[in-house]
Amino acid sequence: MSSDLSRMTHIYAGNPLDRGDLERRDEEWLSASAKAATSKFLPLWENTVMITEGSDQGLGWLDIKEIDRLGIEVEGVFLGLRDGAAHFTVDITKNESAVKDLKESGDWAFEDTRGVTSLISATDSGIVAQARAQINWHNKHGFCSVCGHPTELKKGGHVRRCGNCNTQHFPRTDPVVITAVSDGDRLLLGQSKGRLQAMNRYSVLAGFVDQGESIEEAVQREIKEESGIQVRNVRYHSSQPWPFPSTLMVGCHADAATSEITMDEGEMADVQWFTRKDVLSGLAGTNENLALPGSIAIAYHLITAWANNDVP
Repeated sequence: MSSDLSRMTHIYAGNPLDRGDLERRDEEWLSASAKAATSKFLPLWENTVMITEGSDQGLGWLDIKEIDRLGIEVEGVFLGLRDGAAHFTVDITKNESAVKDLKESGDWAFEDTRGVTSLISATDSGIVAQARAQINWHNKHGFCSVCGHPTELKKGGHVRRCGNCNTQHFPRTDPVVITAVSDGDRLLLGQSKGRLQAMNRYSVLAGFVDQGESIEEAVQREIKEESGIQVRNVRYHSSQPWPFPSTLMVGCHADAATSEITMDEGEMADVQWFTRKDVLSGLAGTNENLALPGSIAIAYHLITAWANNDVP
């Protein structure tokens, strides 16, 4: 992705592949590319992605010879093009012999989709996000939601079509607003029940966008529901693909119009105002009372922007 496209490029963004919209419309081209010697295939196994073993780690691309040797079926989830070569992803979860062979070879390793981001380049993490989200979607949409009949993969994985009623199904991306709310001197942070509570970590508040709702309206509603705080002046910061399973995090800043917290006790374990001093020490890892998200997450960058007075 061009460096002047956004104020910043997050982990899981910056995918370098040309998604090949014209090419994916050509079924003959896709079929030929799935057998071409120049094509590359990225195996996913359960919630992991294959990478190269050793000091120079990167994504573990296989060629068609290795795919055939391992008996891996190529259904045709086409990711895109780079340097003229077609790139695909393949789910090998059910191919136990291939998984065993690759693990025992010494050339490859399988890493969790989250943890792998510290081992590969930022741009390669964008490919991981695309591959993970697409495989997740295909695994859950094998049958038509209209008539219940099996669906088949089309357009290199960007469509599933029902063979009975011809309904086309498209991959879904779920937008989530995640917002740093400030009253000027303090930042609103919360701890949701579940993962954040178990980690004793605080973050900015977030929630899914409802149907028929703008980004700004979603920010206003979610902050009010979770904390009781009214907001104004919502501003966009940046966005981040989040492939768990297929979310787009829309990062915003907003000004608080009220200050009294009325927490949603069904969803939140805690919501508090924190001073800039508190937040800066939390970011530095020196505040034993305030653990914050890691740099992989857009939440970290929203918090950092506020702490450093770099808010749009």
